[in-house]
Amino acid sequence: MNFAMEEHENNNNNGGDISQRAKKHKGKHDKPKPWDDDPNIDRWTIEKFDPSWNESGMLELSSFSTLFPQYREKYLQEVWPTVKSALKEFGVSCELNLVEGSMTVSTTRKTRDPYIIIKARELIRLLSRSVPVHQAIKVLDDEVQCDIIKIGNLVRSKGNTVAAMGSFKGLKQVRRIVEDCILNKMHPVYHIKVLMMKKELEKDPALANENWDRFLPKFKKKNVQQKKLQTKEKRPYTPFPPPQQPSKIDEQLESGEFFMSQKKKSAKTWQEKQEKQAQKTAENKRKREAAYIPPEEPRKQDTKSEDGDKDVATMAMSLKKKAKEFGKQKLGENVNAEVYIATAGEPSKKKSKRRET
Repeated sequence: MNFAMEEHENNNNNGGDISQRAKKHKGKHDKPKPWDDDPNIDRWTIEKFDPSWNESGMLELSSFSTLFPQYREKYLQEVWPTVKSALKEFGVSCELNLVEGSMTVSTTRKTRDPYIIIKARELIRLLSRSVPVHQAIKVLDDEVQCDIIKIGNLVRSKGNTVAAMGSFKGLKQVRRIVEDCILNKMHPVYHIKVLMMKKELEKDPALANENWDRFLPKFKKKNVQQKKLQTKEKRPYTPFPPPQQPSKIDEQLESGEFFMSQKKKSAKTWQEKQEKQAQKTAENKRKREAAYIPPEEPRKQDTKSEDGDKDVATMAMSLKKKAKEFGKQKLGENVNAEVYIATAGEPSKKKSKRRET
């Protein structure tokens, strides 16, 4: 029991020491180094390999292989002597296998640079991806690198990789441009404009240590409506085949035409032909007559009928008035109604005589 307690206490003490050590040694490598501010040291420069650094050569042989498509076979067969002579300068052997469709590079006893086999592997990878031989050989230089950007999961059409060559900084920019272009984030033209402006800003030593965001243009993304793909509706799966369509003989058997004589068959076909011809002539006649049908003219409102209605209404009012006067006059004296109505529209002679006098 005491042993267990002592062991537990020792473990606790050790844990405390470990945590203290971690805190004590945290940020140990973040201290400034004497060569950080040395202007004579450029950490980004790549020194050219000197064969005197490795005079004994490689202890083990290394090799890499890659496959190439069939359409590149003829081109590789033509340019393979050029590839072979370029690799021979660095002590690397190469082999083209047309049966398996592969290219192989391997080190030899004359190889001095240990990193040249990686460069040779990049060379055959570029050749298998349709890069011209004069461009692909440049990757053997220490200042030139290559990057294979995989885009198979970003596009719907057939296309798996994009090959790029250049410096480390340039390859990083190319990868970003390719990914933004395929994902429809930014057009490559805008990226090129930004790179051109950065190149001009690098020439000014006063802006070397400043933030360039205020000088660079800012492009807003436009939401462009894309066409929706028309997907066909999937029919429910049935293990049974579709029913067989009836043949011409089956249709004749069903209608009874199969058992008719040749004379009746010809008569039937002639009658059907006459009916189709009659329908066609009737349709052509209707089209010809349609050109002679006059168009409908707009109807104007008849004002004469309205004036006539007004005249009838005034006549009725005048007759009612004369009937009242006639009724009053009849009470005083006997007057002929027909004569009174006939002379209702004429002016009275007595009034005209009075006016003359």
